[in-house]
Amino acid sequence: MVDNRMTGQTSPESRLGHFLRDRRARLDPVTLGFPAGRRRTPGLRREEVAQRASISPTWYTWLEQGRGGAPSPDVLDRIARALLLTDVEREHLFLLGLGRPPEARYQAGDGVTPRLQRVLDALDPTPALIRTAIWDVVAWNAAASVMLLDYGALPPEKRNILRYLFLDPRARAAQHDWESVARFALGAFRVDAMRAGAAAMVEPFVAELCGLSPEFRAFWDDNHVQGPHGEAIKHIRHPVIGPIAFEYSAFAIDGRTDLSMVVYNPTTPEDAERIAALIGGPPAGA
Repeated sequence: MVDNRMTGQTSPESRLGHFLRDRRARLDPVTLGFPAGRRRTPGLRREEVAQRASISPTWYTWLEQGRGGAPSPDVLDRIARALLLTDVEREHLFLLGLGRPPEARYQAGDGVTPRLQRVLDALDPTPALIRTAIWDVVAWNAAASVMLLDYGALPPEKRNILRYLFLDPRARAAQHDWESVARFALGAFRVDAMRAGAAAMVEPFVAELCGLSPEFRAFWDDNHVQGPHGEAIKHIRHPVIGPIAFEYSAFAIDGRTDLSMVVYNPTTPEDAERIAALIGGPPAGA
């Protein structure tokens, strides 16, 4: 008889049970309000996890033993909270239990780490910024400030790409085809917000812009959605250095599902040098 533990050929149910047992063993009972007592193994007991998750101790035991069938998303969510799982661990729990990730739930972050800001700064003179799933800009470099918008001059609640695009006359002046750009951006924003589970959260913002911009209202009512938009060419008219083209790319940030990095790479070395001169820094590659 072949021992599956030696070959690694375990069933999804047994992998789920192993993961639950491992995370249960890592929790401190006393910290969570349970008596220390005499425990044969570290961590919480099965019935204590079940109590915290408001589920049947028998059902939880079956899950750890690989019995009882597939759990519901609600049960997995309760267990994730009971075991104090991180977002990554919660996603892994759903993949083990249901074979798919959990539905997106948007959580506004607290800005970016110094490491991410250093990444942005290292890209100068290439404009780059970091935006949330609802298109609030939370970090940027010097090149973005001089080429796109001086976000630092705005209060945090006003640092939104759509707010700038639809309400600021400078955005219209900078675009070769403002309507196409605006429709594209709004369609991509709609998809990003839905994917991030933030559809309900953006309703007040959408209502506000519908009241302030007739174009926004008309484009929003079109229900246009934009497909993958990770790469494109963006043309702008800068008030100082004139027309310039960028290779636009958007990247997911590992470990931060609420954020993406957008990079505007100048299409020619000459353009990069013009931007470097504008921000007073060294040219690209220097």
